Amino acid sequence: MAVDKTQVLAALRAVPSPRGVPLTEAKVLSEITASDGKVFFSINVDAAEARAWEDVRVRAEAAVRAVPGVTTAMVALTAERRPGAAPPHQHSHGVKPVAQHRPQGAPADSPMGKQAAIPGIGSIIAVASGKGGVGKSTTALNLALGLRDLGLRVGLLDADIYGPSVPRLTGVCEKPTVNEAKKMIPIVRFGMPLMSIGFLVEEQTAMIWRGPMVMSAIRQMLWDVAWGELDVLVVDMPPGTGDAQLTLAQQVPLRGAVIVSTPQDLALIDARRGIAMFEKVNVPTLGIIENMSYFQCPECGTRSDIFGHGGARHEAERLKVPFLGEVPLHMAIRTTSDAGTPVVDSEPDGPHAAVYREIAARIKGQISSAAVSQPGH
Repeated sequence: MAVDKTQVLAALRAVPSPRGVPLTEAKVLSEITASDGKVFFSINVDAAEARAWEDVRVRAEAAVRAVPGVTTAMVALTAERRPGAAPPHQHSHGVKPVAQHRPQGAPADSPMGKQAAIPGIGSIIAVASGKGGVGKSTTALNLALGLRDLGLRVGLLDADIYGPSVPRLTGVCEKPTVNEAKKMIPIVRFGMPLMSIGFLVEEQTAMIWRGPMVMSAIRQMLWDVAWGELDVLVVDMPPGTGDAQLTLAQQVPLRGAVIVSTPQDLALIDARRGIAMFEKVNVPTLGIIENMSYFQCPECGTRSDIFGHGGARHEAERLKVPFLGEVPLHMAIRTTSDAGTPVVDSEPDGPHAAVYREIAARIKGQISSAAVSQPGH
């Protein structure tokens, strides 16, 4: 059954707002996206009112989920401070910080203090990059498959909200379903559960979302998915150092981050920023991977260092974090990725699958050991 905006608005009219009028008349709703049973919107209020509106957000989400045909509802609360207004915690009716336990050694203001483990998941690792175009998603998927080949139960979460690549890389076109507990059932491919915002929207849809919508979507893909029992959940992060990275560090205890870079200086500058960002939120660096490290001609065997070579290794040595390995620039990796048949699964006995499995083995050793590296330590 198709769901449209009219049905969503009708459900929201029954939700009262703190302003004494129905939610639909409070002038706080963003544009509503309703497609294939998936509904997304935000409630935009002043930060000083955020505490009063959180219950409204919960009730609005519940009302939309109750609409026949709705399979997924994501409602974000956008709380912005007016220019010149005091921070919310300075108001008696504002949002007050909650005292929570935090990992030993985490700074008092670290988002790590708000974490909670996802039941059934042993370790969560982030695969990140400081900039786009370095092959991070291809690396994340093949590393997940490499960890699978090492006997671990592995899941993959595509947290790149604006540019989800996992649907194309895995050849998945189907939509997730919802179980009786109202949790999304991940798509299983290559023996791994997968989840991506790209499974919920059409490939050509432009994800024009503000930061709070991004954070809400990541929270739901972490907590409202029936992941089952996993040894490792690999999270393919969006490039950069923004809302998605901070949300992940705030929501769940990350075992560590794997940084993907190409050899040239421009990419390494951004990789340093990524490592510094994770360090600030007390997330260990599991290591750096040099992707597109070199090109070896398939005809003559001549090796060419198109983007330079060894930059990521030298950076890892300088920062005193592990160097996990080099992945070549090769047509087989590109063609299998475009075809939705990643090289570790489609060519398991080939040299490229071996490279990814070797890196996966080093990562497995890192997450299995008691000590992982912090830059400069």
